[in-house]
Parts: sequence; C-alpha cells; structure tokens
Amino acid sequence: METATKEKQRPTHEEIVATPRSVFVDVLKMPWTASKFPGVDFKVLYQNDDGMLTVLTRMKPGSFIPLHTHTEVEQTYVLEGSLEDEQAPAIAGNFVWRPGGNTHIAHAPNGCLSISFFTKPNKFFDEVEWFNDLK
Repeated sequence: METATKEKQRPTHEEIVATPRSVFVDVLKMPWTASKFPGVDFKVLYQNDDGMLTVLTRMKPGSFIPLHTHTEVEQTYVLEGSLEDEQAPAIAGNFVWRPGGNTHIAHAPNGCLSISFFTKPNKFFDEVEWFNDLK
C-alpha cells in the first residue's frame, strides 16, 4: 500500500490547460521566402531570441549557400534531392549534423528540400546575415 501513495498522480484537466501550450505550424500554408542566395527559399518554422532556429529550406538545382561557419551544432535531415559539401553528399533520407566550428559551402547540384535545426546563427564570411535579421 505504501508504494501506491508514493506514485505520481495524473495531472488534472485544469493542470494540463494551465501548462505552456503547444504551437502548431501549418507549414503547407506558409509562403516560401526568397533568401539572399539565388535559388534558395525557406520557411522559418521556429526561431527564438537566442538564435535557435528550425528551417525548411528549398534549393533549386545548382544553387548553394556560400562559405559559412557553424557557430554551434547544426542538424539537417534531407527530405528530397541532395545537399553536398567538400566532405560528402547527404541524399534524401540522410541525416547530417555538424559541430560548432564546421566551415563549408552547401551545394544542391540536383536540388534539395531539407529541414535544419540550428542552436545559434551561422557566421558568413561575406558578413551576410541570413536568419538572425528576419525579426
């Protein structure tokens, strides 16, 4: 009997309603935004003031994201096409993550649709701001 009293009780309806709410994003209804890089469009799915970002990126065949450094971890899942750099290609169904300090140019020779998660904004060598100037 003692163990039954120590078990955590399920939250009440009132407690559930009082917790922070889920935010649902209707990605299909969101318009694509043209980036500063030709042939690269995106949809920001989540962004906070600390630079954390989740973005859906669509790259036309032959487009690229210029030389940049990941200031912290970046994670990308390729949904369609391929995303390539000097190390290797990531094709549809592949997941790639890059540690802070990783520097590369991201190419999409055949086009690419990917979802990426950034913990901090990238640093571009030509001083271009991409996502951190969207607010």
